[in-house]
Amino acid sequence: MENKKLIQLENISMSFDGEKVLDNVSLSIADGEFVTLLGPSGCGKTTTLRIIAGFLDPDEGEVLFDSQRINGVPPHKRKVNTIFQRYALFPHYNVFENIAYGLKVRHVPKNEIKERVSEMLKMVNLEGFEHRRVSKLSGGQQQRVAIARAVINHPQVLLLDEPLAALDLKLRKDMQKELKNIQKQLGITFIFVTHDQEEALSMSDTVVVMDNGKIQQIGSPTDIYNEPVNAFVADFIGESNILDGVMACDYKVRFAGHSFDCLDAGFEKNEAVDVVIRPEDVDIVPSDKGMLTGMVTSVTFLGVHYEIIVDICGFKWMIQTTDYCSEGETVGLSIEPDAIHIMKKSEYSGRYGDYSSFSEEMDTMSEIPEDEEDE
Repeated sequence: MENKKLIQLENISMSFDGEKVLDNVSLSIADGEFVTLLGPSGCGKTTTLRIIAGFLDPDEGEVLFDSQRINGVPPHKRKVNTIFQRYALFPHYNVFENIAYGLKVRHVPKNEIKERVSEMLKMVNLEGFEHRRVSKLSGGQQQRVAIARAVINHPQVLLLDEPLAALDLKLRKDMQKELKNIQKQLGITFIFVTHDQEEALSMSDTVVVMDNGKIQQIGSPTDIYNEPVNAFVADFIGESNILDGVMACDYKVRFAGHSFDCLDAGFEKNEAVDVVIRPEDVDIVPSDKGMLTGMVTSVTFLGVHYEIIVDICGFKWMIQTTDYCSEGETVGLSIEPDAIHIMKKSEYSGRYGDYSSFSEEMDTMSEIPEDEEDE
């Protein structure tokens, strides 16, 4: 049985200083669902979260909670708690006092506070840390205190605004698993904001991909990865070779100067399309056995696999494989029909997909600020 709709955003628009940050956004979130809002800095995901929390009121549109309109209802009157990137813990309080704070404010009896804090400490693996000052804790431990403090009041919804961004990679991976386990244990709705696609894919029931204040695609992690709707989604979620193609007819597409069998149908005859092929779905074969032939221009060893760039008629393909090739070698590429995904042309066509400028793109990405405070 499908869970009931808990939160509904209907035609939400929002501008700051005359600039549209959200453009007619509609979204339904079910009770008990783990939903991730994913996209680059400035795409509108943090603004969406703040509207749900009640920190912002949209210029247009309705916010519904359990079918009740909650536009204008202040944050403290919503059954929602928020964890920010900066955990906002009280540095002069110890772990117990930080977690208990919300219950004390509501004058919950001391015995019940002790019992509930003890439960929370167990859930976030901080038993024995009750009397430790939060300033003496590691980033991961502070994160756990923030989670315990946020869920001790039994909110129906927990909003998480890039809460793992400040942690190092290993700790982030550990906390991803823990957050997913905590969400399952509590059974409450989690709405998580991140610009990290791996984080979104590994944790969520549903991923909402955003760009330019609009929702580009909503789906399960496997749907989003395997069936992207446009070049932006294909490029943002993992690596993608995105080529210009033409649908000759159902199940037959032309790109890179050759015809290929595919699994897609329903396009116009000879319609111009975008063709997506994931790097892990391409096999490198001897040049005389390949559907396409090109020259290896770079080889990077990444531990589990090699990342190989192959130049085919000026288009640089990325291939991820456990087989080694040497730079300068001529190789063939073999592509199965189920590796080819066809997308309609969109405003994003022609902007992504070739790995000629791969290293410069990486440099640019590293300069993008992690936080969307000024969104």
